[in-house]
Amino acid sequence: MGGAGRDGAGVDGAGRNVPGSDLPDAEVLAETIRRQRDGDTAGALAVLERAIAAAPDVARYHRLANELYRQVGRHVDARGAAQRVVALRPDDPTSHTELAAACGNLGDIAGMREAAERAIALAPDLAAAHFSRGAALLASGDFAEGWREYEWRLQLPGTAGGIPPAEWLRWDGAAMPNGRLLLFADQGRGDVIQFARYIPWVAARCPDLAICCPREMWPILRQFPELRLIVQHWHEAGGCNAFAPLGSLPLLIGTRLDTIPPPVKLRADPVRAAAWRARLDGLVPAGYRRIGLIWAGNSAHTADHDRSTQLASFLKLASVDDVALVSLQKGPSQAQIGGYFGRVPLFNLGPQIHDFDDTMAVLDALDLLVSVDTGVVHLAGAMGKPTWVALPFSADWRWLLGRDDSPWYPSVRLFRQPAPRAWVPTVARIAAALGQHTSRATG
Repeated sequence: MGGAGRDGAGVDGAGRNVPGSDLPDAEVLAETIRRQRDGDTAGALAVLERAIAAAPDVARYHRLANELYRQVGRHVDARGAAQRVVALRPDDPTSHTELAAACGNLGDIAGMREAAERAIALAPDLAAAHFSRGAALLASGDFAEGWREYEWRLQLPGTAGGIPPAEWLRWDGAAMPNGRLLLFADQGRGDVIQFARYIPWVAARCPDLAICCPREMWPILRQFPELRLIVQHWHEAGGCNAFAPLGSLPLLIGTRLDTIPPPVKLRADPVRAAAWRARLDGLVPAGYRRIGLIWAGNSAHTADHDRSTQLASFLKLASVDDVALVSLQKGPSQAQIGGYFGRVPLFNLGPQIHDFDDTMAVLDALDLLVSVDTGVVHLAGAMGKPTWVALPFSADWRWLLGRDDSPWYPSVRLFRQPAPRAWVPTVARIAAALGQHTSRATG
């Protein structure tokens, strides 16, 4: 039988510490972090939960538990842990910011905003709190204040490296007939596509217009004749007189929910489109509708645990008659196709899709794209392709609240999860709608 060790530490019959029961604080944290690093999130949580049972007033245990619960999709528990940290450390603005994020992951936008505002009251310059408040406002359709708060994203860690130096002039939206203006992509691929619609508006005020963005986005941005120069890094743009973050353009133009400009219509390269259409003509049986499919996004995204899933989650689509599934999935997740034995054909195009030119050409040959929330959704929406999106329970602010349509992309239809990571009922609704859609198309 175990007994009490030094400082009350639990020991087993061999005199070893029982992990997480009443280890010294540093050892609990070290053991938790080690297991987390080794990919044993369940083990890390078990250590923490035992430690919390023995010492329920240690705020750092609850703070780490909040993060681990989030990673495994236990968002109710994550919010509970964050609330406990706030109770233990009510004057710590970071605690309120973490609670705001936990509320956001549950779709509790009111709670998210309230917690963020408490953090701001304690620390007026806390960028993460302002960003959370901005996301809550934008999701609620309050664009007037939301865009202003959204500017705090530029103060978040990891952003500064892409921003031009402080001596550069920040453009305020005024006419600039002389001198070069540099736009820079301050966020991800989907954001570049979403906000590229503002490029013609900017060019009307600043004819000498350049943009700085990852090279993978160049096939898309080359479709904007207003851009005189496209570079990867701001210092390659030569002598620029001012700059503007791409994501700040809605603020400069004063975009409101009812004044969102339509996307600039993107088009596939005709030669590539013809080649991919011919390829699919040879693969897909005649009379079958071509349904593009993506079930996983960028694994580096902070919300990927909720936005991405497994191919198995979409197997209900294989019950729909007269459809062929065409996978555009890239990355490690495309290996899941090897285990697919569904009733309808599934064609794996991922290995042959090398860039966004290929992606646009494939989309051009499809009848419909079904996808989780990825950059390709924005691309298909900007092309005007019918696109159905399986959204996580707590969707990104740009998809707003409670809507099944998007004012950003008229061709997009949204399918929202009824609970966190509830993929099965969500995909079942998509499959039912696809069956009705196919029947109407062939009836």
